[in-house]
Amino acid sequence: MFEAVDSLVTEHQELEKRLADPSIHADQGLAKRLNQRYAELSAIVRTYADWQQLAGDIDAARELVAEDPAFADEAQALADRRDVAEERLRHLLVPRDAADSKDALLEIKSGEGGEESALFAGDLLRMYTRYAERRGWKTEQLDATESDLGGFKSVTVAVKARPGAGTPEPGEAPYALLKFEGGVHRVQRVPVTESQGRVHTSAAGVLVMPEAEHVDVTLEDKDLRIDVFRSSGPGGQSVNTTDSAVRITHVPTGIVVSCQNEKSQLQNRDQAMRILRARLLQAAQDTADAEASTARKSQIRTVDRSERIRTYNYPENRISDHRTGYKSYNLDQVLDGDLIAIIGSCVDADLASRLDALDPSDSS
Repeated sequence: MFEAVDSLVTEHQELEKRLADPSIHADQGLAKRLNQRYAELSAIVRTYADWQQLAGDIDAARELVAEDPAFADEAQALADRRDVAEERLRHLLVPRDAADSKDALLEIKSGEGGEESALFAGDLLRMYTRYAERRGWKTEQLDATESDLGGFKSVTVAVKARPGAGTPEPGEAPYALLKFEGGVHRVQRVPVTESQGRVHTSAAGVLVMPEAEHVDVTLEDKDLRIDVFRSSGPGGQSVNTTDSAVRITHVPTGIVVSCQNEKSQLQNRDQAMRILRARLLQAAQDTADAEASTARKSQIRTVDRSERIRTYNYPENRISDHRTGYKSYNLDQVLDGDLIAIIGSCVDADLASRLDALDPSDSS
């Protein structure tokens, strides 16, 4: 595997020269893509340099050990550090999803459970918003349909790395971490509408998509059917007296997106186009993943309690991830945005599966 690093070092040097050219930054989209690739390669180059340096240090230490056994502990410590560097380098070289450097769009939809499911969808929205705050990300609500009790029948939110914060390290961008949240989330608790204190089970679904840029997806006017209608609020109550809501149908795929949050028809159209691009990019990625490996997990298909990826048990204050076996009894903290451990278990499992998929002959 490490034989490939030399070519990556060369690519890193070439990118450094290109990014020093002011004309590159006139095209913000190009500059962003080059910076993302440069950050990815920088982590590999730094780790590779450490690995090589440690090899030289170990040889020198072993020569000292031959003269004085007192240096044995130092030689062993260097060997341990090189093992760590080698493992990190192997992880960095594992093929990743092409979209891992992108921002993310989250769609949260209520499912079985009526109002209780819609309230839980609101709890999930708060959880992800708090998690984004902890990581220094910015969130933007693009569209929402509220329920009568203040929950959400559906809500779409964009999660973006903050401008000026630098290019995230590989695996640290919003989509790289939040993609593991896609699926059906089951909740067990006493609903606010339950008068006899009985625990009910309901579910909400989460779909995670990489935020698509204009260069990622080409949309032609002839492929779009755009309808406008009057916005409505909870229970169907009209909240707008003009036809400002927008519904866009991508005719070739049948994908339909509607937005009604903004008062301006133009703003709703822009938001809908943004979501449509993300859905089309996700659909293309799903197709590529399916062709590359049948082992890739699908995200939400139907918001059904039986297709759960995670259970939130309020009476026991327990959170359980059914894909990784992760379980803890700090549900209150998780709902307040402390998702580091549970998402970390998914990242580790995904990395392990990718390492297992590598040809053993290429692993050294």
